[in-house]
Amino acid sequence: MPLLFELFEFSNLERSLGRIMSVAKLHQRELILFDLDGTLVDSAFDLYRAMNLSLARLDLPLVTEAQVRVWIGKGAALFCSSTLKHLKGEVDPVLHQQLLDTFLEIYNAEPCVDTQPFHGIVEFLDWGLVNNKKLICVTNKPEQPARKILEVLGMDHYFIDVIGGDRFEQRKPHPKPLLYCVEQYESSLDKTLMIGDSSNDVEAARRAEVDCVVVSYGYNHGEDIQLCRPQQIVDDLTELLS
Repeated sequence: MPLLFELFEFSNLERSLGRIMSVAKLHQRELILFDLDGTLVDSAFDLYRAMNLSLARLDLPLVTEAQVRVWIGKGAALFCSSTLKHLKGEVDPVLHQQLLDTFLEIYNAEPCVDTQPFHGIVEFLDWGLVNNKKLICVTNKPEQPARKILEVLGMDHYFIDVIGGDRFEQRKPHPKPLLYCVEQYESSLDKTLMIGDSSNDVEAARRAEVDCVVVSYGYNHGEDIQLCRPQQIVDDLTELLS
């Protein structure tokens, strides 16, 4: 117990120092990259709904929203793999493809029924527009539903591009999507910031040599975000504006 308490206290100290010595340095950034699910929006319930509709169609047992929150964030294919491994103990390739096709059909048709932006997101994006920052959404979610979510929520006008997990062969934690944004939108590594919620975001930023801030409220595959030792953690993006 004393060791756990010491680790908790050390973590709190790190976060307090992070707020004082923010790595965000927003004044010097030209390009800000955002993850989508768990960072900009809470989409877990819509993913949960689409997955259970898919499982029901294939006569498979249903899963809980809590389980879904642990499995999401690595793309649709891995989401389906995690679901089948939980239900069957293994991932049959044929059944996996059936579930993936069914899930994408159902989810892509209605990806934004209950999805909403997290607190502070719109205020931060407004700040970005006013201050002429280039904002890009970089997600492992397929591009079509990602764009549709932002359109339905009236958030699409903030972003100059939406990079889906199907844009390139590699996706986060590979640095390719981040490096593409830096080159394509004529920025530089030191003038670029990544904002995410998971180890995928942290690792992609590290490999791209881009600074990264993570939010505490995200999914991160059910793991404590502090375990991947991010540069800075915030509870609300508006903390970076003060």
